[in-house]
Amino acid sequence: PWQGVKKCEAFGPSPMQNSPAPFMFWSSEFLIPKEPISEDCLYLNVWTKAKKREEKLPVLVYIYGGGFRSGGAGCAIYDGEAMAKKGVVFVSINYRVGVFGFFAHPELTEESGHNASGNYAIMDMIAALQWVKNNIAAFGGDPGNVTIAGQSAGSFGVNFLTISPLAKGLFHKAIAQSGAGFLSSPRRSNMDLKDAENNGVEYATKLGASNIMDLRAISAEEIQKTEGGMSGPFNDGYVIIESVMDAYLNGRQNDVPVIVGWNKDDKVMLRAAPAEEFREQMKSRFGDLSDEFFAAYPATTEEEAMQSQFDLGRDEVFGIQMYTWAKVQTNVSKSPVYLYNFNRAVPASTPETQFGAFHSGEIVYAYDNLHTLNRPWEPVDQNIADVMSNYWTNFIKSGNPNAEGLPEWSAYDPNDENVLILDIETRQTSIPDKVKFSFWETYYESLKQ
Repeated sequence: PWQGVKKCEAFGPSPMQNSPAPFMFWSSEFLIPKEPISEDCLYLNVWTKAKKREEKLPVLVYIYGGGFRSGGAGCAIYDGEAMAKKGVVFVSINYRVGVFGFFAHPELTEESGHNASGNYAIMDMIAALQWVKNNIAAFGGDPGNVTIAGQSAGSFGVNFLTISPLAKGLFHKAIAQSGAGFLSSPRRSNMDLKDAENNGVEYATKLGASNIMDLRAISAEEIQKTEGGMSGPFNDGYVIIESVMDAYLNGRQNDVPVIVGWNKDDKVMLRAAPAEEFREQMKSRFGDLSDEFFAAYPATTEEEAMQSQFDLGRDEVFGIQMYTWAKVQTNVSKSPVYLYNFNRAVPASTPETQFGAFHSGEIVYAYDNLHTLNRPWEPVDQNIADVMSNYWTNFIKSGNPNAEGLPEWSAYDPNDENVLILDIETRQTSIPDKVKFSFWETYYESLKQ
């Protein structure tokens, strides 16, 4: 607490992480400032146009991405002014990342009071939502109309918040952009508390620490230099008590309307293996399902193999998860789900930096923040930003993205397989990659046998 007026004129420190540097698709505009970075990082930011608390404007709580290893709210692309002008109280939050966000250890479990450790990043998100519930009215926001939204790791965070019993009643709608955890495979196993604790003990040994007190004596900077110690999100029996799929199928999810989707070029790599090597890898991986795999992801030429590898990474990590969310929610929930596919190739200054509709590229469109990226924008880009941010704003206000002047966007219907394509022309159509998703459904079904 403090006396008088507290001057909040700058973002608080970002969470502990390695010094941010451009990589893959992400130029400096996608990164947090190089400093301050600190353990003292649990701050949030509020934009509002309300003049008095009685206005009860709808609230958006935005959760950043970064693979749960990096990121922070003090990044320009998460600016909330444009959404605030549209009548939304925009809140961006920080949460701990990397080992500081997910470290589990038997001693931490014992001292916790709830027989669990790890998942601190998700607990940070929940703490921010509790703060919003208790305080957002002072900013003219309505604590009874809160939407959570996130992209990539932030989208995974949204997904886990929809199944966490600790988040019950703290939000009323959700937007998930490229990230969810419905399907598990041998490449993406479900970790439990014991596994995470074992990881923590191994990590402590690597640091030369025999107990938690030893670990607490080591500087955050030194810990950050040491690889490992990150386990989650995982089933700790407290924050997360079951898999995402089980929570939904058993009717224990936080049943709210959602927008879910992914990007056309949600790649997870930039370089592809030669066609012959790729074919052998996939035959080894998929065995009896190889023919079905290559029907969906052909690799008869080098060009085909390269594109199929890019599509494979997109679909396995993002596409099939978001598609499954839409299907499962439609089958088991009362609340609607709206499915989108962002296809606009984000303009680039040089051919070398043209990555198409890349992972994270849609963020500045969704929140009307093109001005935060130094790109050769065309009039069509601002039009897409207007359309997309208006869909988002309408949904945040009412749970329905539609309004006069916007192309119709129907709730997902498994019979129609409808998806909204956000591109030079925004339109509703059938899912373009259904043959690929059909393969993944067959594959995951085979894992149950």
